[in-house]
Amino acid sequence: MASPDFSLSVADCPLIQIEGWEGTLGQFEKSVTASLGTKLPASVGETVRHKGLLVIRVAPRRLWLALDDSIEAPSLAVDPDLGCSFSLGEGRVRFRMAGAHIARVLSKCITIDWRAPAAAPRRAVLTSLHHVPLLFLRTGETACELIVPRSFSRSLSDWIADAAG
Repeated sequence: MASPDFSLSVADCPLIQIEGWEGTLGQFEKSVTASLGTKLPASVGETVRHKGLLVIRVAPRRLWLALDDSIEAPSLAVDPDLGCSFSLGEGRVRFRMAGAHIARVLSKCITIDWRAPAAAPRRAVLTSLHHVPLLFLRTGETACELIVPRSFSRSLSDWIADAAG
């Protein structure tokens, strides 16, 4: 779906979740930083982009690694004494949206204050639509992404298209 005022595209979302065990966060983060070759987001909602990889802190001890299209997953060996990692990609899709009317369209679907500092560009917010969890990523002044469960993607796509209509 595309118009000058709003566009929506849907694609697979290669996604890895890594989480540190309680009491090991310092060691865990040091290990992950070394493996990825980049600093990690410091607080929940912050993101760091590095070589086709977006590192998102979704909880105090949990990170999501969202890969750009055609980027291979990094070789990441998490010490089982410090935490764990696993793929979420099979169960998620990425909605990319842009346009002058994006804030109006989203206001009909999810509870995000487009003007709030927590929803500023390069920030992430966990929210929901009709009791289904999703991750909102603000990618620009008039652009964002939603990472949503694959099982809900068709109905969510229809819902957004109706809101944009």
